[in-house]
Amino acid sequence: MTNTRDRLTQNVDSSTYPERGNICSDEQNSAIHTINIGVIGYGYWGPNLVRTFADLPGAKVVAVSDFKIERLAKVQSRYPSVKVTTDSQDLFADPKIDAIAIATPVSTHYDLALAALQAGKHVLVEKPMTVSSEQAIRLIEEAQQRNLVLMVDHTFVYTGAVRKMQELVASKAIGDVYYYDSVRVNLGLFQHDVNVIWDLAVHDLSIMDYVLQAKPTAVSATGMSHIPGEPENIAYLTLFFDNSAIAHIHVNWLAPVKVRRTLLGGSQKMICYDDLEPSEKIKVYDKGITVNGSPENVYQMLVGYRTGDMWSPKLDMTEALQTEALHFVDCIQQGKRPITDGEAGLRVVRILEAATQSIKQQGQLVELSGVEVAV
Repeated sequence: MTNTRDRLTQNVDSSTYPERGNICSDEQNSAIHTINIGVIGYGYWGPNLVRTFADLPGAKVVAVSDFKIERLAKVQSRYPSVKVTTDSQDLFADPKIDAIAIATPVSTHYDLALAALQAGKHVLVEKPMTVSSEQAIRLIEEAQQRNLVLMVDHTFVYTGAVRKMQELVASKAIGDVYYYDSVRVNLGLFQHDVNVIWDLAVHDLSIMDYVLQAKPTAVSATGMSHIPGEPENIAYLTLFFDNSAIAHIHVNWLAPVKVRRTLLGGSQKMICYDDLEPSEKIKVYDKGITVNGSPENVYQMLVGYRTGDMWSPKLDMTEALQTEALHFVDCIQQGKRPITDGEAGLRVVRILEAATQSIKQQGQLVELSGVEVAV
């Protein structure tokens, strides 16, 4: 987990998740045993995980681990009944703990998640899942062998805005997808262990992975570092698909303003998703082009423009992290597969790896592996 994270309170749709079952209701949770949670890491994101699980029906935070005593003091002050320790091994060895939530630097994700799985604990791990696809595959296999839930904290997938985009794409309401174009820029925070794509682009890649039905086959990326000895602070990713769709992601730690905007263009309608909008985060435009004439004779083809209404769908205002945590607990209790499971995390890591390779090769196209882990 890196130190930069977008705002916590996102719109969320708590309706049925396709192919993965329903979000569990409070009544359902009360009929099933409480899931005891241990949290590793109480730095930037950990306090939000502790708060959310502590207030969640069907879950109970029983222990928190962090190597800094002053952080643990804050836990004891706010949650007196929660055990604290500087040794994460104490959480793995505790038979009362059913699941571990990991909110630590990405370089530590693999070792901690593997240890948790080997101790028989379900795992929720921060984004990005691991630093390599090999590590991600190993975690997926371990979870499968032990019949444990492995879930990646791709928080934006659980927002109402992203859920609505996925719904519009899946229902063909916008027609065939032409492009996915996103900008995620701000001033800082600079990371020392990962570059800007592993910090910021991971959000857009997880959104794209969930919203689009097609998966990219290749990526070209360019980036630059403006601080000697530090990773790239600005980058541009272009992703290609087998069909005519294309995706472009711009991330930057050196922008004078904060922008969180995505354009999703289709043959029938277009979507603008602005995460910084307080209410109308999603706007659907009935705009597009019409092509008249013979495809065989390009000189006779006429391009017309269609302009219709714009509408902003109503979105559920529940906090995304709350719904994500509820989904994690439900998957454990009901034996369901999470939406943002290990394979979703693997797909994102593969793109990040390929983009990193492409940056080193000054934008050379890098093919993405299509091999999936056997379920």
